[in-house]
Amino acid sequence: MNAKKILKFYGSYVMPTYVKYPLVISRGLGSYVWDESGKKYLDFFPGWGVSGLGHCHPRIVSALTRQARTLIHVANNYYHEGQALLARKIVTHSFPGKVFFCNSGAEANEGAIKLARKFGNPRRNEVITTLNSFHGRTIAAVTATGQKKFQKGFEPLPRGFRTVPFNDFSALKRAVSKKTIAIMLEPIQGEGGVVVAEKSYLKSVRKLCDEKNMLLIFDEVQTGMGRTGEMFCFKNLGVVPDILTLAKSLGGGFPIGAFVARKRIANTLQPGTHGTTFGGSPLACAAGLATFDAIDKEHLLHNAKRMGAYLLKKLGELKKKHSLIREVRGVGLMTGLELTHECKNVYRACLKRGLLINCTQGNVLRIMPPLVVNKRQIDQGISILDEALKRG
Repeated sequence: MNAKKILKFYGSYVMPTYVKYPLVISRGLGSYVWDESGKKYLDFFPGWGVSGLGHCHPRIVSALTRQARTLIHVANNYYHEGQALLARKIVTHSFPGKVFFCNSGAEANEGAIKLARKFGNPRRNEVITTLNSFHGRTIAAVTATGQKKFQKGFEPLPRGFRTVPFNDFSALKRAVSKKTIAIMLEPIQGEGGVVVAEKSYLKSVRKLCDEKNMLLIFDEVQTGMGRTGEMFCFKNLGVVPDILTLAKSLGGGFPIGAFVARKRIANTLQPGTHGTTFGGSPLACAAGLATFDAIDKEHLLHNAKRMGAYLLKKLGELKKKHSLIREVRGVGLMTGLELTHECKNVYRACLKRGLLINCTQGNVLRIMPPLVVNKRQIDQGISILDEALKRG
């Protein structure tokens, strides 16, 4: 089917919930994708971070193929090996606790919110989140999200959420009440413009939670699975949460979400209090295990650190050349360029020249290459971005 017909079918049969560009992707491999005409693109924002190992990583493909021949789905009132092994793998790389499996980041955050409320009820049920955060599109997750544009039109929103400025401990401390049970943060606000949490801020939040027996929830849906050079970003920042939410690249491109809770609260959700039909399927767990395997055996954490440092260096050089770059920021392979004006034209110029990145918050270019990226590909991306900025 040609691109014109595909776009026509979308217009007729698919709900218009996304801003789309007329690019029909037909296949992908590693750091590249190809459109239906055969044009090649360097993908530095692979699936909003979902394809963290690049497209069609051979370990993921092999694991899914093997598993699909054996067992695709198991109801969650039975057991299967994959879920047990993946839960152990997540706990081993995070902190002692237990895991709940679901299908997406929004589901993981919903589950974390439910656990916190169950833990605190009946007296404590309020969750504090931060401005410019993003926690998902479901009704509680979008209420937790500190951006009014995502909430507009869905009122009345659920009660029990308060929002304060990010990296402002004084404001957060003032917002805490007798009803507060949890504080929910992203270590790096991705949709919010790649804004990194300050270490001193997180340490103060952790101390406050300990003093008041509140739960600290880290949303690592985008920062998790090696993106920042550590398996989870909280290790970069030196603060351990009570609940950690994951999704996106956990399955190497295959849909899976999860949250892990510390041992002292891990049994809060008992039979009948939470569930999901498809969460932790044999296929999803096979993909998750293959993702951990690839990161370990291919030394991708080391590569993320090394290539992340190289990328930030090259972006810093671009800043010296282009006055429209206000700031370069990020950790590992999660980087952002804040411009002095809107970035849509730069994004379009990159797309035209064969580079896929993201424009968020109106003036921030989000650049998140896969963990398998190499110097040659970074140089190629920087060259395209350089040309695009000249016309930005």
